[in-house]
Amino acid sequence: MTFTERALAIIKQIPEGKVMTYGQIAGLAGSPRGARQVVRILHSMSKKHRLPWHRVINAKGEIGLKDEELFSVQKLSLEAEGVEVTPEGRINLNLYAYDPEM
Repeated sequence: MTFTERALAIIKQIPEGKVMTYGQIAGLAGSPRGARQVVRILHSMSKKHRLPWHRVINAKGEIGLKDEELFSVQKLSLEAEGVEVTPEGRINLNLYAYDPEM
């Protein structure tokens, strides 16, 4: 299985109301330094694979999108699943991080 296939499988597993970081997904998929690859996978394959892209955030626990409209879509999507998001786009990883190995 390729890195991309493993990353896709991990992203699809993220349950409603939980989040994972780009780096966390990269590490579990076998490439601890592959966070940017995860960004590219989400950008290019989310529609095709119906990925819950809104459940993936940066290592600081923040929505990483700079585009205002996409930021709002991600924030509202997470809030609809019960995830608390600050106005600045921060999510408490202690509460909402998903660890598939648990």
